[in-house]
Order: sequence, then structure tokens, then C-alpha cells
Amino acid sequence: MGRSADLPRGLVERYRAGPGGWPEDTGCPMLHVDMDAFYASVEIRERPELRDRPVVVGGVGVRGVVSSANYIARRHGVRSAMPTVQARRLCPNAVFLPPTFALYQQVSAGVLAIFRDITPLVEPLSLDEAFLDVSGSLRRLRTTPAGIGAEIRRRVHAEHGIVCSVGVGSTKFVAKLASGLAKPDGMLVVPRTEVTAFLHPLPVSALWGVGKKTAERLVDVGLETVADVAAAPLPRLRRMIGVAMAEHLHALSQGHDDRPVVPRSAEKSVGAEETFDTDHHDRELLRRELLRLAERTATTLRSRGLRGRTVAIKVRYADFTTISRSRTLPVATDVTQEIYRTAAQLLDEQTPPGAVRLIGVRVEQLGAGESEQLVLDAPEQGWREADQAADRARSKFGDLAIRPAALLGKGPDRAGTTKPGPDR
Repeated sequence: MGRSADLPRGLVERYRAGPGGWPEDTGCPMLHVDMDAFYASVEIRERPELRDRPVVVGGVGVRGVVSSANYIARRHGVRSAMPTVQARRLCPNAVFLPPTFALYQQVSAGVLAIFRDITPLVEPLSLDEAFLDVSGSLRRLRTTPAGIGAEIRRRVHAEHGIVCSVGVGSTKFVAKLASGLAKPDGMLVVPRTEVTAFLHPLPVSALWGVGKKTAERLVDVGLETVADVAAAPLPRLRRMIGVAMAEHLHALSQGHDDRPVVPRSAEKSVGAEETFDTDHHDRELLRRELLRLAERTATTLRSRGLRGRTVAIKVRYADFTTISRSRTLPVATDVTQEIYRTAAQLLDEQTPPGAVRLIGVRVEQLGAGESEQLVLDAPEQGWREADQAADRARSKFGDLAIRPAALLGKGPDRAGTTKPGPDR
């Protein structure tokens, strides 16, 4: 299960956006984001001439297996984990490519950075999928879970040239099922009040933990759908498949899943980045954007009581070539101007000219309550005090209450404004 073709079309369509917008998403903080045909999509991004061809990524030898296939190849029956020899028989006109894992890891890291710009509660499951708990981000971002899901889809495409599907729900289980049914390149929102209506028509194999043998055993005794499992007496299920599995499946079938999103690593950096609608060569414009991003990054650091010693920039060019440069400071900082000056120096001194698609600023080697180095003859009031005063004004009057003078004019055209956030 995992494709909308497995269900009556109307059932899936009711959870997509309609004329009135997305379904009600109050109480639905769980998102599951899954890249569509990830390896194949990244390879096609590098070779746009293959966009309309069936593409298969995997071992190319006699014993090779398919790692990924785009949706054109899937229409011929090609699937992941299928022997490459069989895939060639099913789709002899496909382009077969060996995997480029270093490239996939690079793109995956960039996608995870997008997630962590939004919420620190990110649980990666693999290179191409993750759970997010956005409950703590709704007020800060002034949006809804569905709004966040749509923004993630937009940013993944704008910044990395690939597409993803998103499921929004009240639990991890519902969100993951929804993202599978949304594929390819879609999003489903399952209202909290409609969880059982969403789950019950699904085949029993949709239940998390049900493999082929368990599914066959349940179907053999007449339990073909999730609704059948929900209606079955728990003692009967226990006798059939054991106590632990029975209680697990019975709870899921009724929409109960209390698993939290578990982040995998500690906070390591904070940053922000921007993708332009059109590529830019103008270094003055790029420096102005670095100031904008440094301001957001520094504001986030101060709001969390953090300072960092290393300032890094990321520059992605029109051909998707991406470079990162960093510099470690003598003393940790959370000051906008210090972060900006370092980032601008890195841009001017360590990046080649060219058409820039994306630019980013990040502060690393974070610490809470880092001591501030005292300097003889330093003024009593400096940049940090100015930043803190600006923070107080923004918290009272909004984000645009105080801006650096250089940012008051017309900014660059952008594919969308990113939010600063943690990178774990």
C-alpha cells in the first residue's frame, strides 16, 4: 500500500486541497516528508535531457538490484529492490545509471537543513524521508501545519530541483500513510476528527508492522481491511498473532499512536538561506542578501541564548554546483554585524564569480552562555546592545519594525523567504 490507486479516488481526493483550501489541520502537528523517486530524481536533475525518459538507478551488473526508478519506469512495472536483469526485461528502453551516493548525501543534508529551519523536532528515517513535529513552530511562523507542508514542498523544489510528497496528520502513523497516498508530488491533510474514516478503508497491509505473512494470516480469517481489525475482539487477535502484535495493531487501527518525533542529534548550528527566482551575478546584491540572512541568524541565536564561533556561507550556482566556506572567530558571537562581516569576507575572498542560485549563512560551534571577551577602551554601548534593542522592538511591533538601512530598499527577487533555524 502507499499509492492512491489502491483506494477509491474520492477517498484520497477529500484530503487534498479543495476550492476552500486544505482540510482542517488543527491538532495535526505531525508531518511525514518523503522525496519522490529520490535517487532517480537527483540523477535527472543533473541530466535534464533524461526528464522524459524512463530512468533506473541501481547496480548495473548481473547481480545488481534497482535502488530507485522514476515514475515513467514504474509504469512499466520497475520497482525498487527488483533485480536489474528483470528491470531491463520490463523496460528495455530505460536509462540505467549507477548510484552516486555522495551526491544523494549532499542533497539529503540540504533537505534536512530545510526541515530544521522550521523545527528542531526532525526524525530522519533515511536519506529521503523524515518525520517532523511542527507544534512548536506554528506560532513563530504564523502558519498552519498544512502551510508548513506546502512551504517545505516549495523550498525542496526551489532549492534542490526535486519534488517530495507530504502527509499531515495527528500521529506519525497517519502522516506516513498520507504521504504515501499523496505520491507523486502531492500532499494530503487528514483532519484529527477523520482519522478512522481515513484508516478504515485501507487494506490490512497498511498497518505499520504488518508484513506479508501477517497480512496473509489476517486475510485468511476475514480481516482484510483496517476496519476489520478495529472491529475484531482483542482476545481473538491476541490468540491469532500474539499479545504484543495484537495490541499494537488494534491501537493503530483505531487511530491511536503516541510515538513522538525523536531528533537524532544535538543542535550544532543555526542559519538561514535564500533561493532566488532568477540567478544573480551582482556581488553587491549578494552581500545585501548576506546581511539579511545574518540578521535572521543572529536574531535566532539571541532568542535561544546561543553564540557560535564559526561563521559559514553556502553558495549554490546556476548549475547546482555548491560550495561552502567557513571561518572560526577568536570568540563566540551572536552579533549581526560580526556575522555579516565574516560572511561577506568569505564571499569576496573565497568564492568564484558566477550566476548564484542560492546563498546561505550559518553559525556553528554553538554554546549557551558563552563568555564575552572584554576589550580595553570598548564603548559601553555597542552592536550587541543595538541588536538587543532591535529584538525588543521587533517582539513588540513586528519583524519589520527595525531593519538595517541597507535592507530598506528593494531586495532581490527570491523564490521565497527562508526561516532561520537549528541544524542538528
